[in-house]
Amino acid sequence: MGTRTGRRAAPVCAGLVAALMTAAVTGCAADRDGDAAGGGPTGGGRWQPRPGVAWQWQLDGRVDPSVDVPVYDIDGFENTAADVAGLHADGRKVICYVNVGAWEDFRPDADHFPESVLGGPNGWEGERWLDIRRTSVLRPLMERRFDMCRDKGFDAVEPDLVEGYADDTGFPLTADDQLAYNRMIADIAHERGLAVGLKNDLAQIPELVGDFDFAVNEECAEFAECAELEPFVAAGKAVFHVEYRERTEDFCGEARELRLSSMRKKLELDVWRDPC
Repeated sequence: MGTRTGRRAAPVCAGLVAALMTAAVTGCAADRDGDAAGGGPTGGGRWQPRPGVAWQWQLDGRVDPSVDVPVYDIDGFENTAADVAGLHADGRKVICYVNVGAWEDFRPDADHFPESVLGGPNGWEGERWLDIRRTSVLRPLMERRFDMCRDKGFDAVEPDLVEGYADDTGFPLTADDQLAYNRMIADIAHERGLAVGLKNDLAQIPELVGDFDFAVNEECAEFAECAELEPFVAAGKAVFHVEYRERTEDFCGEARELRLSSMRKKLELDVWRDPC
C-alpha cells in the first residue's frame, strides 16, 4: 500500500486522546449529531461525508471496531462482508481501501495482471507500479475489485497510489494520463453507487475535486500543503488527514481552522490513533 512516506493520507474533535490496541476512543459530540455517519447522500444517492467528521484508518489486518467514530477506512481484501455489516450495525460508514496504482503480489487477483502493465518497484516488497495508460487492461481488473467492495457492503472506496505520474514508475506517465485514469477510477466507483476519495495528488485537486466525493491526505502539515485541500472543504466534502511524524499539538490548530478530519497514526496503520 502506498503513501508519501512509503506505506499506504464543522470542526474536528477538540480532545487529543491516545488509543492503544484494545482501547476505545470516544468521538466528539459534534461528530455524532444528525447522521451518525457524518454526512447525507448526494444527489446520486451516494454517501457524502461532511468536513470535520471523525474517522478511523486501519489497514493492518482485520478491523478492530472498538474506536467510537462514525467513519472507518479499512482494507477491502482483508475484511469480510460480516465485518462491514458489524460496523454498519453500530452506525458507521465504511470505506474500502484498494490499491489502484500498483500491483501487489500478495493479493488474490495478482495473477490476473499481465507482465506488460507492471513497472518498477514502488519501494515496498512485492509491489510494482502499474502502467495506468493501459486502461483497456486495467479497467476490468479495477471493476472487479470495486465489485468486491460493493458486494461486501462498503459505502465508499479509497483508491491508493493515484499520482504515479509524479513518481519514477518505469513508464513515461504524464499529468494528463493521471487525470484520465483518476476520472476512470471515480466513474467505476460511482457506477456502483460508491463514494470515492482522492488520495493525495494535491497538484490535481483543482481539476478533480468535482469528480471525487472526499479526499484522503497524508502529511500535508509536515510539508506545509494543507491549504491546497481547501477546495474539498469549500465543496462540503470531507478531507480525511493523517500525520505520522508531526505532533498533534503542532498541526491540530491549523486542521481545525481548515475543518480537516485529522489525526496522528503510526505508519503501519494499526488501531492506535491520536485525533485532533
